[in-house]
Amino acid sequence: MKKYIAEFIGTFTLVFIGCGTAMLVGCDASYGCGYLLTALAFGLTIVGMAYCVGNISGCHINPAVSLGVLMSGGMKAADFCGYVIAQCLGALAGSGLLALIFNMGGLIDMTGGYGTNGLAGVNGSVVAGLLVECVLTFIFVLTILGVTSKKANHGSFAGVVIGFTLVLVHILGIGLTGTSVNPARSIGPAIVAAISGNSDPIKVVWVFIVGPLVGAAIAALVYKFLESGNAEKAE
Repeated sequence: MKKYIAEFIGTFTLVFIGCGTAMLVGCDASYGCGYLLTALAFGLTIVGMAYCVGNISGCHINPAVSLGVLMSGGMKAADFCGYVIAQCLGALAGSGLLALIFNMGGLIDMTGGYGTNGLAGVNGSVVAGLLVECVLTFIFVLTILGVTSKKANHGSFAGVVIGFTLVLVHILGIGLTGTSVNPARSIGPAIVAAISGNSDPIKVVWVFIVGPLVGAAIAALVYKFLESGNAEKAE
């Protein structure tokens, strides 16, 4: 149960800080400051949470990461289900609290949808959106599997590497899809937006579920192949 609580807290923090920053400063590619601040907010939150709850749950705080770990043999199916439920609930709680704060404070949401993901940056193309999310998640999850491998020797720097890789994929992805690479991060804000009367994000949220999960699955398969080949050479 403590692992699930840790995943809830981690995902809550990721959405609250990451999406909250986007809501405050905006993430229009025309304005580099807000764009980079949003990317850093997501990445630095991962760094912080990695050293906060990483020793308890592994700090997945992302169903796509959990899928990659599951396929790599790093967790059981029952734990995977528990992680995903905790992550989605954490994202929903983070989005809900943001909505409450912004509504009570009369603040302007610069994203127009509680930091939801969308396809405006790819001119509404579902295929392009799926490709973006698949490739960016592939890069992110492949990095995580590599840096956390038992054969890796990155020690206490793993959290930093993972966090700044998330910054990296956000720098490209924000202008295209808002960067999900995390189904829970997309589901939470989309549900809150729908409750608030904006149903557009919930109509396309499946793209930000399917794309990251496919990308994570491919990353797990590729990493297993690369790692097995490396093991054979070592022998």
